[in-house]
Amino acid sequence: MRRIDVIGIGLGIFAVGGLSYLFFKSIGLDSVSAGIWAQTLLIGALLGWLLTYAFRAITQTMTYNQQLKDYRDAVLQKRLEELTPEELAKLQEEIEREKGRGN
Repeated sequence: MRRIDVIGIGLGIFAVGGLSYLFFKSIGLDSVSAGIWAQTLLIGALLGWLLTYAFRAITQTMTYNQQLKDYRDAVLQKRLEELTPEELAKLQEEIEREKGRGN
């Protein structure tokens, strides 16, 4: 993520906080209550993002892990495509033998 992206996200969050404060004031809350509700909204959003981040980290579905898995799958697929029919038959026989041992 570039520095300008971080600045943009920070300004966006700041703007959402200010707009939510103005929204709560416009529906009739006093300044203190509007501030509390705006902070509650921002903290709720932060906790929601944190939970999704933790879930992605635990299940290893984050961008880097997904890219690494896709790369490994592509390499294996390319290797399979490069095998001759004889090599492929030999590999299939080895797989069947391993399956037979496992049962």
